[in-house]
Amino acid sequence: MSYPRIVTIGVYGYKEEEFFAALEEAGVDFFCDIRQRRGVRGAAYAFANSQRLQARLAEMDIEYLHRKGLAPPKEIRSVQYAADKSQKVAKRQRDTLSPEFIEAYRRDVLSDFSPAEFLEELPPDTKVVAFFCVERAPEACHRSLVAEKFAQELDIEVEHIR
Repeated sequence: MSYPRIVTIGVYGYKEEEFFAALEEAGVDFFCDIRQRRGVRGAAYAFANSQRLQARLAEMDIEYLHRKGLAPPKEIRSVQYAADKSQKVAKRQRDTLSPEFIEAYRRDVLSDFSPAEFLEELPPDTKVVAFFCVERAPEACHRSLVAEKFAQELDIEVEHIR
């Protein structure tokens, strides 16, 4: 079976036009937003707030899906916040996820997620799926764990757009 390509992207560090150019350059035709809350603080990232983001993606002929079930719930996010606090790292400066967060996310979120079933739900002509959250570094974001599950279960190569 032939699968679409999987990419991930975060918003921090991008200017609006650079962000959308990166999606276009990667050939993204399906965009999966895996944030809990679909807003981003600060005028610089207003383009990533849900309504504006969806409007721009529609202009680019990129299908949008919010998959809230892949967002870490509050209890799991609090595990990471505690790790950040103990290491004295601000969220936007974090470059890795804590082992406790990774374990909890895999156990409580990814254990029920089937990459194969997810792909079966997509339009049959989908070529490139982007998983989106906010963190700059994929290693500091749960999107890397989602991508890892695709790589492991379906032997799909994943690209992290930076």
